[in-house]
Amino acid sequence: MEHLINPLVKDIEISGIRKFFTLVSNYPDAIQLTIGQPDFPTPEPIKEAGKLAIDQNRTTYTPNAGLPELRRAASDFLQQKYGLQYDPNTEVITTVGASQAIDITLRTILEPGVEVILPGPVYPGYEPIIKLCGAIPVYVDTTDTDFKLTPERLAAKISDKTRCVILPYPSNPTGCVLSADEIKGLAEVLSKHEIFVISDEIYSELVYGQQHHSIALLPKLREKAIVINGLSKSHSMTGWRLGFAFAPAYLAKEMLKVHQYNVSCANSITQYAAIEALTNGKDDAHEMREVYEERLAYVHERLVNMGIDVVKPQGAFYLFPSIQKFGLSSNEFALQLLEQEGLAVVPGDAFSSYGEGYIRLSYAYGMDVLEDGCNRLERFVKKLCKENKA
Repeated sequence: MEHLINPLVKDIEISGIRKFFTLVSNYPDAIQLTIGQPDFPTPEPIKEAGKLAIDQNRTTYTPNAGLPELRRAASDFLQQKYGLQYDPNTEVITTVGASQAIDITLRTILEPGVEVILPGPVYPGYEPIIKLCGAIPVYVDTTDTDFKLTPERLAAKISDKTRCVILPYPSNPTGCVLSADEIKGLAEVLSKHEIFVISDEIYSELVYGQQHHSIALLPKLREKAIVINGLSKSHSMTGWRLGFAFAPAYLAKEMLKVHQYNVSCANSITQYAAIEALTNGKDDAHEMREVYEERLAYVHERLVNMGIDVVKPQGAFYLFPSIQKFGLSSNEFALQLLEQEGLAVVPGDAFSSYGEGYIRLSYAYGMDVLEDGCNRLERFVKKLCKENKA
């Protein structure tokens, strides 16, 4: 019966991040710097709100788009934080994590044969959904522009088949952030075309030394943009699975159809906890951000002192150092590092072919783990350098 399986499904692969994460189980003494999982517990008031929802039997279906009071809280959060304005009644959809928000957005706007522009290297969760829609991912090389999509390179990739551009900033895996001027430059290009823009802003609360800017704030882009966000990273709620899609009303009503027949609604208990997160806990990410910034400074300095080339991130909690000078593919490097030193990182090619020659390190781990991890990496790098000289 295998020949009857949808060939589009058979054509996609399990995430390279998860493949390597699973592989580590064969190395009981290894330490992980792989997954983007905050090591902070979910703040207590949010947990208490979830418990209270259970105790009060708030365990029934909610409206498809989410609890009205949650949508209002999400709308207020975006307005207060980033100046974005969305009508909670018609332009906000509560989803099962940001991943589901991406899924319903792409399935609403894509059809077979159209193209989606992605800055490579990029989070691997977009391409499979694009392909399942019969659409075509078109990558832009950003490895020599500090991992930032530029107006010139964007314009060069736009064709009459382009339906959408994905802007995943702050970036996973590189941690790069776009400034207001850089976003305006992209907006000038996009304003000339009938192209949707998916702005994946899941790391918006984890930006260092500057303000997060959304392309949806620009008047000419507002009606073309879909903003994706959620609570996984900002409030350490990965397992709660709570995200949002913010879109102009004409588009949100179509996205809601896909959402309705996909999951009906997000988890009711999580929704009540999310209200607490977005109101009384709206600044919960501040303390976490300060800690992440300290960790970033430490790991970045260690990498530089090892002689490893790396662009210093301005957001999220990843570094994406180059390992090209060592003469190994990203998979070879990561596998040998795991086998010889018991350190797990993610091979760069998990983030498209433009990630080849890099590895991703997550610093969403405690300082003791990061120090041990850096020591292991340093020993491995020294061995490689000796072998290359020999």
